[in-house]
Amino acid sequence: MKTVYMDYAATTYVKPEVLEEMLPFFTEKFGNPSSFYGISRETKMAIDKARGQVAKALNCDPSEVYYTGGGSEADNWAIKGIAAAYKNKGNHIITAKTEHHAVLHTCEYLEKNGYEVTYLDVDEEGFINLEDLKNAITDKTILVTIMFANNEIGTIAPIKEIGAICKERGVLFHTDAVQAVGNVKIDVKDMNIDLLSLAGHKIYGPKGIGVLYIRKGVRIHNLIHGGGQERNRRAGTENIASIIGLGKAIELATENLDEHIKKLTVLRDKLIDGLLTIPYSRLNGPRGDKRLPGNVNVGFEFIEGESILLSLDFEGVCASSGSACTSGSLDPSHVLLAIGLPHEKAHGSLRLTMGDGTTEEDVDYVIKTLPPIIERLRKMSPLWTDFIKNEK
Repeated sequence: MKTVYMDYAATTYVKPEVLEEMLPFFTEKFGNPSSFYGISRETKMAIDKARGQVAKALNCDPSEVYYTGGGSEADNWAIKGIAAAYKNKGNHIITAKTEHHAVLHTCEYLEKNGYEVTYLDVDEEGFINLEDLKNAITDKTILVTIMFANNEIGTIAPIKEIGAICKERGVLFHTDAVQAVGNVKIDVKDMNIDLLSLAGHKIYGPKGIGVLYIRKGVRIHNLIHGGGQERNRRAGTENIASIIGLGKAIELATENLDEHIKKLTVLRDKLIDGLLTIPYSRLNGPRGDKRLPGNVNVGFEFIEGESILLSLDFEGVCASSGSACTSGSLDPSHVLLAIGLPHEKAHGSLRLTMGDGTTEEDVDYVIKTLPPIIERLRKMSPLWTDFIKNEK
């Protein structure tokens, strides 16, 4: 059966060049970086090289790059660490209703422990109102955490403007950039970003490795305690091979960024236009350069997304109805509800995300395959039957 992978927002494959860099660190270059003999010095140097590769991609100093076990850990560390370090200044955090659950659930945890959290509304395309942000900041606000690009509907936030507001008001700014790295140009200095989270497996690197960028001068409490690794900030023996893979992956992702964006933007727009020819369909999220280049999220009325996914899987198409982290939930996407969709329409959405392995033939296949699936599922839907009766 033909396989068309369109779930790059969930995870990517490891590129051959990345795997090649990693392999020696599973076997001959296995020394613990905290030891003092030759093979350990070699792994220490390799880790520092990867740190430099990440720093170059973000335009920061290597000393501001800290390895984590993934994007979720980086989000947890940023929010909990700042909350603890600045609790004498205030107990107020600002975020948005469309954040990843790694941020939302962390904020909910802090609410149970004496902190106040403001969850900003978003418009129908997923953007916060900058005036709402300004008005929400008080003398007790210690952190604003807004994701760089939404993992479900592809909305790219006005990060530079948010950063400028936070800097002017003396509030720290964290951004979850897990979906943005490798898809959007990022400059933490120019954008006034104080903390940034990223994950290796979204950029053709290995799973189980991430980074938290922490600007020099920012106080933060540790999330994981133990040894003195990561300059006494994050305990635990380093995941050496994955760190090397992350460094190579982010180097490749940023070297070819313009070409990557151009290719995926063309494929994205073709797929959107093709799917919107299906009756009673709508695009979730913005069009144009304010949307991630490989992200397509389309809603189909009168049917459920899970049924679409099963039918597509039978045809060899890998897709999702939202975040991979909530794929086991029967609840509609919190992102789609936040942009104003009623429950019944939020349930009928399909997310297709593309990457380096996506071809024009893949897009054509989906455009050809999906309409008969939608038609068949609607014929089985009582909602569709009632709608047709009412139309007549």
